[in-house]
Amino acid sequence: MSLTLDAKKAIVDEVAQVAAVAHSAVAAEYSGLTVEEMTKLRVEARNGGVYLRVVKNSLARRAIDGTEFECMKEELTGPLILAFSKEDPGGAARVIDSYAKANKKLVVKVVSLGGKLLSPSDIKAVASLPTKDQAISQLMSVMKAPVEKLARTMNEVPGKLVRTVAAIKDQKEAG
Repeated sequence: MSLTLDAKKAIVDEVAQVAAVAHSAVAAEYSGLTVEEMTKLRVEARNGGVYLRVVKNSLARRAIDGTEFECMKEELTGPLILAFSKEDPGGAARVIDSYAKANKKLVVKVVSLGGKLLSPSDIKAVASLPTKDQAISQLMSVMKAPVEKLARTMNEVPGKLVRTVAAIKDQKEAG
């Protein structure tokens, strides 16, 4: 059954809204996946904060028009599932990459990050990007290191004085 014009417009609007706020996108060919396998992929995506949708390529091209994922337009061919990362840049890549490792029928075709089209082999690099919490944690540890070093240095001055006085005292008692 074909979609009505209103249904097509609704799909384009929905995907365009997600693409407008997404950090990254991955398109993968899903030929040969069973319904159960697709359901499992959708659950993993939902748990990872990833928007996952099978959309006709012509509708997907219209939806990503005017977004930073416009660079993907020419690559959208064949039966593809679109994954948009809503929470962190590596989310979609992590979900698709981990699922593709377990199921060879899911083949990555397009990866886009920051308005740039990346090679499908770059999915591992995008998947290894830290989550928001991990990035904040790394930043805080970098910011905290100089303060800790200053505190240790400042603490060392009186400690060295105490050790010097103790050594002099021990030397006088021994001599």
